[in-house]
Amino acid sequence: MELSTQQQMLVEQKLTNEKKSSTTAYLLWFFLSGFAAHRFYLGRVGTAIVQLILLWGGLLLAYFIIGIPMLLAFVIWWIVDAFRIGPIIEQDAAAKRARIANEVALTTRAD
Repeated sequence: MELSTQQQMLVEQKLTNEKKSSTTAYLLWFFLSGFAAHRFYLGRVGTAIVQLILLWGGLLLAYFIIGIPMLLAFVIWWIVDAFRIGPIIEQDAAAKRARIANEVALTTRAD
């Protein structure tokens, strides 16, 4: 399916409106990681819940030693997320671009 230049511009305009902001994601990561806000923002609800369990469960269980590995896992994951936010946003944008292109191709005619 080949889109016209006008259709491609429409796709990119709609994508700009729907794409997640990397600045917002990184701010959430840095300031609200204790609530996994960046993961919720990026639509990764399952992993956000796991992060919440690791952090808060680890804090509650740190006295009993078992919480220390949980906290260590959270910290490692937090650092890894600093490098994963960009690719997650690009992956989401690519999926949205394909969906929008299909919608545009179905609803408009090529000139």
